[in-house]
Amino acid sequence: MESQEYLNQISAKVRPEKVSKGGLNFLNSIYVKIILGAVAALVLLALLGSLISGTRVDESTKVLSLNARIANTESVIKTYQTNVKSSDLRSNAASLASVLANTSRELTTYVSEKYKSKSKDAQKAIETKATTDKEELETELFSAKINGILDRIFAHKMAYEISVIATREEEIINSTGKAELKEILTTSYESLANLYDKFNDFSETK
Repeated sequence: MESQEYLNQISAKVRPEKVSKGGLNFLNSIYVKIILGAVAALVLLALLGSLISGTRVDESTKVLSLNARIANTESVIKTYQTNVKSSDLRSNAASLASVLANTSRELTTYVSEKYKSKSKDAQKAIETKATTDKEELETELFSAKINGILDRIFAHKMAYEISVIATREEEIINSTGKAELKEILTTSYESLANLYDKFNDFSETK
């Protein structure tokens, strides 16, 4: 009997103690959860920041792209204006070409002073895209000319070009902090707004 009691005492001493579910489990610690949550939030913010910066277009690119579009549209107008039959449409085209020429001249001076450091590769990419857009416009107008529907298509395309240019101008006006640039684009925007309806509402039956 005494030997049995002795064995029971030894057994009780070597039996492992139960670990509390509370404080000793590291992964369940409230502080660790807070730290891990903070790290996850920082990683997510870093990823979002890189995505945003990767898709954001800087102001110089927007202005250079706009100027290229304006200059190309003016060039197309000069090419096809004389082939337009409607005297009113020719007059409106002349007014539009004048607005675009003035804006392009002022923007060209502005970008030559402000964006000297813009890489040649970036400028080339902008010019390539603008040239592609110009060629597409010229192709459509040429097709309209040989099919005898130039006036209608010319008016439609000029209304579209005004819409695109004005939208880009408005975007820059609303985002830029540069007073000189804002003044140039605001003047152009207001002039284009006055001309838009003249092209958009054009009808060969009038």
